[in-house]
Amino acid sequence: MSRHVVVQSIERVAADVLKGLADEGASTVHEADGRRGAFTPELRPIQSGARIAGSAVTVSCHPGDNLMIHAAVETVRPGDVVVVTTTSPSTDGMLGDLLATSLRAHGAVGVILDAGVRDAAELREMGFPVWARAISPQGTVKASPGSVNVPVVLCGQVVEPGDAIVADDDGIVVIPFSRAEAVVKKAQARTANEAAKRERLAAGELGVDMYQLRPLLEQLGVEYR
Repeated sequence: MSRHVVVQSIERVAADVLKGLADEGASTVHEADGRRGAFTPELRPIQSGARIAGSAVTVSCHPGDNLMIHAAVETVRPGDVVVVTTTSPSTDGMLGDLLATSLRAHGAVGVILDAGVRDAAELREMGFPVWARAISPQGTVKASPGSVNVPVVLCGQVVEPGDAIVADDDGIVVIPFSRAEAVVKKAQARTANEAAKRERLAAGELGVDMYQLRPLLEQLGVEYR
């Protein structure tokens, strides 16, 4: 049996749930899911202001080889986020504007890439969001087998095919498929609660009073002089 597969059909998070997650953003979603799912911050957006959420199409590649990203394109559906990792560390430029154009044509809303990206200016110009480990002109080959839509590990998180991915300027969060609907409701409730707090802070109320922190400060031995 081959160790390399392309799984063509995966279950995806509902579009309205993904829209809600995108509206709330990575930090709020992370808090709403019990402070779980945040990627370590090595991957950074190559653009500013992008905010996306989509179902994960996962790709495992050999370092310096983007063959399996090309193989993944036909499995992409509108609203997907392509999540790419390599079997050992890599900063080679595995994604450029041509491959991004292909992914977008099939509905991808962005790419999370635990490797390098190239054609950064062109990707920004076309408005295709990418979070990557590096920007590098180093080219790649198309020669080595890998897998599509299998569980992958990157930046401290396990991503299963179909999990919800939320990414913006703050970073990247993964929400397991089974929790996505519940998390978006919690995130929306959190946002509503923060709106009320924002009004109180804008009116001049102190955080130490609003959050009732003075007894804690006293308990911790903090003195006012």
